[in-house]
Amino acid sequence: MKTHVMYLALSLGLLGASSFAHADDKITLGRTILLGKSDHGAQIPLLVCRRVDAIKVKAERDMRLERVVVTFNNDDTKTIHFHRKLDKHDQTDWRKFAYTRCVKSLEVYGKAEGSSAGVRVYGRQ
Repeated sequence: MKTHVMYLALSLGLLGASSFAHADDKITLGRTILLGKSDHGAQIPLLVCRRVDAIKVKAERDMRLERVVVTFNNDDTKTIHFHRKLDKHDQTDWRKFAYTRCVKSLEVYGKAEGSSAGVRVYGRQ
């Protein structure tokens, strides 16, 4: 009897802890590489639609970030302009959508300071 009560208390504790851990989750939507002299956007296709309410961009090398074009599940697009220089390991602030949307793909526009620069795009659930 005591073991059943202990298992019940443990499972209720884990359920409560998991709901608090997911309160402000940051998920990686994708990674891509920007080239130094390219005017084309770097595509990040998502295999499954990810529901997020904001995005953030992190640079893995020095680069200039121009914009990110987000394509949603209903084929609507939203262009988020940044127009700023990002140093190595620097990141932007959260850019919010009006409400939680299902992101299908991303296209990152910018230029690398050297030959190439890695970029990570995060989403907030």
